[in-house]
Amino acid sequence: MIAIAHQGVETSRLPRGLRTRQRFLLIALLSTLGLVTVLAAAFGAVPVTYEGVFEAGSIDQVVFTDIRAPRVLLAAVVGMGLSISGAILQGLFRNPLADPGLIGVSSGAALGAISMIVLGSALNVPEILTPYLLPLASILGAAMVTAFLFLFAQRYGRFNIVTILLVGIAVNAIAGVGIGGFQYVSDDAQLRTLTFWMMGSFGRASWPTVVPVVTLICLGCLLLVREARALDLIQLGDSEARYLGVDTDRLKRRIILIAAIATGAGVAVAGMIGFVGLVVPHLVRLLGGATHHYVLPASALLGATLIAGADLLARTIMIPAELPVSLVTSAIGAPFFLWLITRVRVQ
Repeated sequence: MIAIAHQGVETSRLPRGLRTRQRFLLIALLSTLGLVTVLAAAFGAVPVTYEGVFEAGSIDQVVFTDIRAPRVLLAAVVGMGLSISGAILQGLFRNPLADPGLIGVSSGAALGAISMIVLGSALNVPEILTPYLLPLASILGAAMVTAFLFLFAQRYGRFNIVTILLVGIAVNAIAGVGIGGFQYVSDDAQLRTLTFWMMGSFGRASWPTVVPVVTLICLGCLLLVREARALDLIQLGDSEARYLGVDTDRLKRRIILIAAIATGAGVAVAGMIGFVGLVVPHLVRLLGGATHHYVLPASALLGATLIAGADLLARTIMIPAELPVSLVTSAIGAPFFLWLITRVRVQ
């Protein structure tokens, strides 16, 4: 078993060298994110020049403002939300495999979003609320799955790796049945939308859809970062955390809700993007330690960089065609997951 955090529960108690290393890594990750977002905004099927962006009415300005900027922003924020949700769930369940995708949260979000894609036209909803229906349905699906996992944990005790994987397999299978049913009853246009959406893509990013999703995910990430100290304390055990002043039941409910919102909002606009919530927190811990004051913001920065870079690669590797982003992230995450399994087996 890989321990999530045994390097201390207070940042001030960390060795000075480790604190300095963590600060350096955060600065380096922030700088890398800035570089990747600039490259992602500049390159694509239609390259954008710096001079053209500031030329009124030019093609470069239109491409950057209406297409490239919302897409890059959405990719970075979705990566941030998925990564920090994975880190927070791993800390909450004290388990290195508690990823939103592996334990079924992403599948629940996908089922909620797909149900809205297929059935949403039958709802008499004011047009002003239409852009919010898909994120709301996705968030509700993610919240239901996460609540089920939490109740299961309360009923049978703390999760171990085998339990989480088995429950995740069952949840993913149930969600798969629902997704398959909606695909069966959908018409041709809906089926085409579902197919491309499930493979993961930011190609439909636009400001009306980006703004509410970015707001939800950024707010959720800020709230999750505030729970860093409580997550460090809960690694000692629920009883020890309560003794140190943490209301563990309230903390778990709050974290579960916020993580579900961040995951659901990301899945609603980007589709199924796997392995991000699993891979990124582990890479961050390997680089700079396991205290959540460092892990949470570092996961957010690395996740944003990874997805923005993956989307750039998906857009440019086969111009004018685009690869699904999930293919790129899976190509990175699957080998890492196999390595993680071997490490768990050795320890």
